[in-house]
Amino acid sequence: MSLAALIARQGFVVLDGGLATELERGGADLHDPLWSAKALLEAPDRIQRVHQAFFAAGADVAISASYQASITGFGERGLGPAEARRLMGSSVALAQRARERFWESSDRMASRAWPLVAGSVGPFGAARADGSEYTGSYGVSRQQLADFHGPRLEALTGAGADLLAIETCPSPTEADVVLELLRSWPDTQVWVAFTCRDERTVSEGQAVTEVIAAVAVHPQVSAVGFNCVPPRLVDGLLEQAGSVTTKPLVVYPNSGERWDVMGRRWLAGDAACDFGESAPRWRARGAQLIGGCCRTTPDTIRRIREALE
Repeated sequence: MSLAALIARQGFVVLDGGLATELERGGADLHDPLWSAKALLEAPDRIQRVHQAFFAAGADVAISASYQASITGFGERGLGPAEARRLMGSSVALAQRARERFWESSDRMASRAWPLVAGSVGPFGAARADGSEYTGSYGVSRQQLADFHGPRLEALTGAGADLLAIETCPSPTEADVVLELLRSWPDTQVWVAFTCRDERTVSEGQAVTEVIAAVAVHPQVSAVGFNCVPPRLVDGLLEQAGSVTTKPLVVYPNSGERWDVMGRRWLAGDAACDFGESAPRWRARGAQLIGGCCRTTPDTIRRIREALE
């Protein structure tokens, strides 16, 4: 089933929640530049269990554990390019296996549609583990970005991901580079989700309306929007995006807490967001793909599902 068919069937699509932070909540030690991709090396079974928990909670889409995976990152652990590609592909296989286990389970609701697996294409800054995915201040060329992302796209598409999630993107330049690379896989559909400074500006500083309009015209972009933003920004961002495109909007904010890059810890941020209360409002503002990012749990996704149904 395609993303468009899933939207047509339900009117909405529920995404999963914070994979890496859920792994940590279950005891995994991800204090590593590879973050969730570390578990591909050390605890793949944990990744599969978390995916399955999100499916059981109501997610229609699992996003693979490849957000911070890269040839460079695995190379720093002494792994060659071939093994790095294999590990990135395994992130898709783990989500697919979780989907199969969920589909075979006795507690699956008969009304549920066959879920999708989205290969996570995290930004260049994520591999640096320095917080630059929230600024776009990379200081690298378009060619360097292409060299970084090309092997990742090859691995994820080759593993059979249903679509790709170009996510937590701070920079329209980086999004443009990835979309240009995707011309080598013309049948691959994607969503593009940006991080933002505020309701009108993406993280690198450009106007939300300008960035969304430019990305939405690409024929391989099935949805466009925002992720890992504080919930308080979502309504305004959806209003901005909806003013320049009719494509489905995607939004999966974080819990509202703030990540302290230097201290590598979560700090109190916004007042706790009631995702069950907010999801129908976001849907009314044009969001058709709704989920959660960092620090959101299967319970978060269950509340979203129940509210939208």
